Amino acid sequence: MLTPQHPEALDADSGPLHYRSQAAAYPSHAAHSIPLGTHDTTSPRLALRWLQERTRHITDQLDAAYAQPGLHWLIDEAEHERALAHMTAGTGYQLTLHDENAHYVLTAHRMGAAS
Repeated sequence: MLTPQHPEALDADSGPLHYRSQAAAYPSHAAHSIPLGTHDTTSPRLALRWLQERTRHITDQLDAAYAQPGLHWLIDEAEHERALAHMTAGTGYQLTLHDENAHYVLTAHRMGAAS
């Protein structure tokens, strides 16, 4: 019998759960967002890792003052646990960063769940 690697990713009624993480840039003076990536997984922890990776990519490209909130978020273990709790409970999690030209929105949520 096979068992899942991530038991928290099982729902008794529907089998494995799926989580989607997304990142997008919203330029200040544009009508449309710019997708920065999407990642699907069966674990909220893997969804969080993807958010962390994309946050590093974004903060690497921001000026130091604008990167600071994202850099702080990357080391904030309590906030990471809160994010995991939200995703596991079926609610979404969102991190927003910005600079003078755009907002960067990173989200993670359980598929089929209201976020």
